[in-house]
Amino acid sequence: MAAKRDYYEVLGIKRNATPDEIKKAFRKMALLYHPDKNPGDKKAEEKFKEASEAYEILSDESKRQQYDRFGHGFAAYTGAGAGQGPFGGFDETTFSGFGGGPDSFQDIFGDIFSDITGTGRRGPRGGPQQDAGPRGGSRTRGADLRYTLSITFEDAATGCEKTISFVRQRGGREETARLAITIPAGVKSGQRLKLRGEGDAPQVGNQMGDLYVIVNVAEHPLFRRSENDVHLEVPLNFADAVTGTVVEIPTLTGKASLKIPPGTPSGQIFRLKGKGFSAVGAADATAQTGDMLVKVLIDVPRDLSDEQLELLKRFASSVRPGPMVKSFQEKVERLRKK
Repeated sequence: MAAKRDYYEVLGIKRNATPDEIKKAFRKMALLYHPDKNPGDKKAEEKFKEASEAYEILSDESKRQQYDRFGHGFAAYTGAGAGQGPFGGFDETTFSGFGGGPDSFQDIFGDIFSDITGTGRRGPRGGPQQDAGPRGGSRTRGADLRYTLSITFEDAATGCEKTISFVRQRGGREETARLAITIPAGVKSGQRLKLRGEGDAPQVGNQMGDLYVIVNVAEHPLFRRSENDVHLEVPLNFADAVTGTVVEIPTLTGKASLKIPPGTPSGQIFRLKGKGFSAVGAADATAQTGDMLVKVLIDVPRDLSDEQLELLKRFASSVRPGPMVKSFQEKVERLRKK
């Protein structure tokens, strides 16, 4: 088996290329080698696949960093290149498009496909996006469709059921289809659900196209997701940080009590095991569930009365330096002696 070419070489870009340069390079190659423009040309098909694989990795900042560090061996570290399930479900192959956003693989692919075939379709303004999917149709196979579904952060955490409505071609006529779909817990923005046979009907034959539902997860005002972990910043009163307290915090599934020990410094992180996202498709969901990482930020009061300031000054003068201050002072003293 021939060794894989360097992804940067495949797209003809420098290693310090910007995301926009990567996108433009892939778009250029996709327009040149797309199978619909080169029917039956195996060489063009291979070049298109090679460019698609390179773009999928280099357009994702996390995967790009792993690739820059480990080369093509990075799959052993990231799990990249997992096989596709036999009938639908979330597709985690090269064309999975993890990462989401306007520059995700599906979005740029949909734009390119529209440029090549002129079959791109969009729904009403303000409504869900519907257009040609990752592969086009032909006379003997119906066109694939794409539907962008927006869900809440909480829906992504717990899983949900949604009913979608979209327009497709059946028997040479447009029809409005309604489908009930299940979104699994742990889904990320940019992941897609493949529904076999729910796309357009072909002009000849009975091989229906597929429908790709692209998930868009809304941002949360408090939580931030990193892989399967959830991050939360909690402001804490200065006095409570010194004396210790118990605070009630929100989680993905309700509320939890967090014990703050006396003398907790600003920036201290507390880990709540199993309070994060579950992994989609994991053999053991419990073992793959992420954690909640709670970062404490000390809220230092500013509008103190003269009496309060005087009390704090008296308190400060009566307290010995803490371990951080003491360590810093010792380092400064050692520098002076040199």
